Amino acid sequence: MPELTPSTREAARRIGVTETALRKAEARGRIAREPDGQWDVEKTRRRMIETADPARSPLAQGGVGGGTFGTSDSTPYARLKVAELALKTEARRLALDEEKGRLLDAAAANAAIDEIAGAIRDALLNWPARIAGQLAAELGADPHLVQSVLQQYVSTLLMEASDRFDPPDLGHGPANR
Repeated sequence: MPELTPSTREAARRIGVTETALRKAEARGRIAREPDGQWDVEKTRRRMIETADPARSPLAQGGVGGGTFGTSDSTPYARLKVAELALKTEARRLALDEEKGRLLDAAAANAAIDEIAGAIRDALLNWPARIAGQLAAELGADPHLVQSVLQQYVSTLLMEASDRFDPPDLGHGPANR
């Protein structure tokens, strides 16, 4: 049977914290009273331990230095602090990679790729007109016919490349919806 008390002062005394600490924890949503307004002392003690800052609270399991990075790894708070440190470290690593030029801006990279692809497309589209006369002379064929055939094949090649490198569902998959 849970140990219940209606008094915040008595609950704080039994838990081993100040009444102010108990009220602050309740105000921040770390702990809550039972539906009838009483305190379940053991449940409240467990919840305060789980959410305590090991560097500031005597309730935190293991105290300062009890786990990785000076925290007790057994509390959710401690695990959050470790996760926060990992995220900050990753952000610093990315910033350093960007400073050293190891990262590219996606928009700038896409613009450069589009510019290069456009230049290649234009060169391919202009190639039949440039080569048709010379090729027709070597084959003894009509220059206009050679140019038309070459343009048809280049257009087919560009369409196949377009389908291959820019599929219709690119960027519209389930993750992007």
